[in-house]
Amino acid sequence: MSLVLWNKPLFSALSSLELRTSLTSSSRSTPFEQNSSFWSLTMDNERKTKKKKERQLPEKKTALPLEEEDIEDLFSEKEVKKIRQSLLQWYDKNQRELPWRERSESDKEEEKEKRAYGVWVSEVMLQQTRVQTVIDYYNRWMTKWPTIHHLAKASLEEVNEMWAGLGYYRRARFLLEGAKMIVAEGDGFPNTVSDLRKVPGIGNYTAGAIASIAFKEVVPVVDGNVIRVLARLKAISANPKDTSTVKNFWKLATQLVDSCRPGDFNQSLMELGAVICTPLNPNCTSCPVSDKCQAYSMSKRDNSVLVTSYPMKVLKARQRHDVSAACVVEILGGNDESERTQPDGVFILVKRRDEGLLAGLWEFPSIILDGETDITTRREAAECFLKKSFNLDPRNNCSIILREDVGEFVHIFSHIRLKVHVELLVLCIKGGIDKWVEKQDKGTLSWKCVDGGTLASMGLTSGVRKVYTMVQKFKQKRLTTNSIPERKRTNTKRLRCS
Repeated sequence: MSLVLWNKPLFSALSSLELRTSLTSSSRSTPFEQNSSFWSLTMDNERKTKKKKERQLPEKKTALPLEEEDIEDLFSEKEVKKIRQSLLQWYDKNQRELPWRERSESDKEEEKEKRAYGVWVSEVMLQQTRVQTVIDYYNRWMTKWPTIHHLAKASLEEVNEMWAGLGYYRRARFLLEGAKMIVAEGDGFPNTVSDLRKVPGIGNYTAGAIASIAFKEVVPVVDGNVIRVLARLKAISANPKDTSTVKNFWKLATQLVDSCRPGDFNQSLMELGAVICTPLNPNCTSCPVSDKCQAYSMSKRDNSVLVTSYPMKVLKARQRHDVSAACVVEILGGNDESERTQPDGVFILVKRRDEGLLAGLWEFPSIILDGETDITTRREAAECFLKKSFNLDPRNNCSIILREDVGEFVHIFSHIRLKVHVELLVLCIKGGIDKWVEKQDKGTLSWKCVDGGTLASMGLTSGVRKVYTMVQKFKQKRLTTNSIPERKRTNTKRLRCS
């Protein structure tokens, strides 16, 4: 008998079979036994080669789990049953009372859609925002737009005003666009993950949350809290941002989700990550699934292992540093300085582009600068912008009543560190405001003039509100200083000099 193909793994397997057979079989000879010397020699050579390679290999270091191993390392049926039971019992007793968790016992489609809308609004608001901050915003939103049909009739400006202060304003725009699309199609609120994913701004997580909580579809959710819980339960130290690792978390979450109470289970998993399995100070002794947690078990056996080391800490991208000049332009009534009819005038607001950062929101005239500059350069840039955009030229059609550098502050976005220099420019227009407005070219720039009362009540971004607050404090301080009697101011000055 001759072998045509040489298959090393096959030879190893056959050799093992031959050895086991030789110990248990009768004296009857087999082809494998007839060649036992050959097999023995082959095995000896393989063992020697293997030992030689092992001696040549450097000492192994503790490595991160392989992605393939992580993906295959699912929960056992026993673990799944225990985790489901423990988490749901804990959640039933300890869940926080939140307005979006209020439910109706009715199974009417109208009630389901109403809850789906509430879950959608809350989940979008909760992205990158703390629960305590969201509660007030959610209540005000639901009072103004209690159903998706009410929201679909709103304008973007109304929505942005309601959203002001929450940040990440694109979320608000997507909510409005999604509501308009769902109502326009007329098929009711989408009730499956596949249909929900077709709505603008709804990703896998939000779709899973709405479908499982409002419509009881047996689907998982994976957000930051869920990733942290799963990473510690399975001691997964791979990069949580890596595509293959994210898929692994979705597989684990899919395996765990309870078929009878999918929405409650998903919320229990998120709740656990929010209040018990926190990033820095997890309360492991109070955790309902600590007995199934590999990271906790490892930390008890070895003090050098920290539960908080799971998941891996990923370095954030370095923030871009930008510098801008915000010019708060206040235009007083009257034709010139001597004919002013009111102490406070109107302010120019400019609408940002419909795409990009803070899309479609109102702000004071602002210019991005090429790095840090002096006050003269900033003023020249502001004058150029005002002349080009609004035909405001102090040497031609307006006079400067007051121009002061108010101060500066740093505003932090997720990826940008913006330093803002604030200037107050008070103008009086020759011929009056009305004639100046009539002459304006209705170009691509969208802008408007508003009085102080309107400005104070508008839904402005936190950055724009900071600018306005700085200007108001400056004006109040200047007003107080100017109201001090001359003699008193002189005495104060003398006291300071002495």
